Amino acid sequence: MRNIAFKLFLITAFLSIMACSSTNRMTMGITQPAQVPIPNDVVAIGIVNRSSASEKNKVVDNIDKILSLEGLNLDKEGAQRAVSGLKYELERDNRFEAIKIIESQKDIDKGLSVFPAELTWDIVERLCKENEVDIIFSLEFYDTDTAVDYEMTMVKIPNNLGIIANVPGHRIKLNTAIKNGWRIYDPANRTIIDQYISNDQLFSMGEGINPVKALEAVIGRKEAVLSSSANLGANYALFTRPESIRIARDYFTKGSNNLEIADRRAKAGDWDGAAELWNAELNSAKSKVAGRAYYNMAISSEINGNLNKAIEYASKAYTDYENKDALRYVNMLKRRVVNQQELNRQLSK
Repeated sequence: MRNIAFKLFLITAFLSIMACSSTNRMTMGITQPAQVPIPNDVVAIGIVNRSSASEKNKVVDNIDKILSLEGLNLDKEGAQRAVSGLKYELERDNRFEAIKIIESQKDIDKGLSVFPAELTWDIVERLCKENEVDIIFSLEFYDTDTAVDYEMTMVKIPNNLGIIANVPGHRIKLNTAIKNGWRIYDPANRTIIDQYISNDQLFSMGEGINPVKALEAVIGRKEAVLSSSANLGANYALFTRPESIRIARDYFTKGSNNLEIADRRAKAGDWDGAAELWNAELNSAKSKVAGRAYYNMAISSEINGNLNKAIEYASKAYTDYENKDALRYVNMLKRRVVNQQELNRQLSK
């Protein structure tokens, strides 16, 4: 009984706090600059696959033999899917005139499960010249590693009469780690634009009357590995594009009648109407209300894309009216200004 009463008390207290909250949250969409900016003068991209299927350890039983034989092809095919996924997503961007996969070169050292040495600039420049591309995306390494865990258990097997029977058997769990590393070479400036490692984990399980039969039940994981590899390549290509995200902002809703009415207007989507009432409170005799009005006007300015004006309003909310939330908001806005400048530079092509 005490537990129930205590829980009711907590719920009541939480609802009371929510009802008395002086702020409300809104979200807005913004565009972030690309995490990996490609120079504006790049019109053609070459893709090189430096990865090489790693030699597996000496097999000791049938399970290892199946995994090892499959693994040699899996690494090769997975790397090819990663390259194809990258190419597909770069082509969808429509910024570049050509995306070319450059077939394996004899003088390029292969990478196993770690980054190999960087390609020499002589090799990069030769590849770009021969293939008429401006920069090189290189899959430096690609590796899959499967951990096996199996146990004795009861498994359901249909007998000769088609009846499902519980018999002693084996359950196998496979944890396949997929790891690949990328570099982007810019020969014009002789710089590595980016170096990146991506990872993924795939889990699968199977049961059977013996370990090999149990493993056969999860061999279908190959398609999952190949699909995941393609996604890893595509995701890396997405890093080269500006990204649309949503950000959250809290605005003040309490302190005066105007702030409360403005809140209802904002909830109805009338942000201009809300700004009229916030603007009317900038000269409020109540310092707290004026500070909140300046803060809210900063949000209104950000919504309208005027970041400098938003900083001006938020700064005054902090310096003149001691609104503690405003200082954090000023710093957020300053970061947005820097990001916007970088985005404008990226889009200036």
